[in-house]
Amino acid sequence: MKKILSLLLVPICMAMVMAFAMPDSGYEVGDKIEDFNLKNVDGSRFSLSSIKEAQGFIVVFTCNTCPYARKYEQRIINLHHMYASQGYPVVAINPNYAGIVPGDSLEEMKKRATAKKYPFPYLSNEDGLVCYKFGATKTPHVYILDKNRIVKYIGAIDDNADDANAVSEKYVEKAIESLKKGKNPDPNLTKAVGCDVKRKGMDP
Repeated sequence: MKKILSLLLVPICMAMVMAFAMPDSGYEVGDKIEDFNLKNVDGSRFSLSSIKEAQGFIVVFTCNTCPYARKYEQRIINLHHMYASQGYPVVAINPNYAGIVPGDSLEEMKKRATAKKYPFPYLSNEDGLVCYKFGATKTPHVYILDKNRIVKYIGAIDDNADDANAVSEKYVEKAIESLKKGKNPDPNLTKAVGCDVKRKGMDP
């Protein structure tokens, strides 16, 4: 009987551990995020708290390999050039596991960042823990934070992944302009369009 009970308890305990480690939905608008410490492509470690003068952050989960991420790549660079000097820098995080997507390894990230002259941190999150906490499911997937690390916007960069010249709603720009005026973004939630995040533990 004890042996049977032990066997039954193992999967229950495992399920409890997994539930604790991986939240179901991640952060929502209004939540305060926990700061992180991730490896940047330049070899340093990066945390949001390291940018003392920031008025907020444009946190983008993106990667090397997703076609959508590549379509948005220049737009992400443009956002940093537009808003970093105003206190809202881009912080890019690659959530993909290189064991599934070799093109998203740290070495490949370094090559991409150098080739495209990324002006922002490009951070590796191969174990997926930061991605799990945020609840990011796509590349790209954007979270705009204020200076207190409160989530103010979640979703897409704009309403046209295929053609930057045909965009009619620039969600991220609109959200940042609202924050600069002391207002909450409207909308504060849109549907992120992109490739599914390839997390560690998933089938290749």
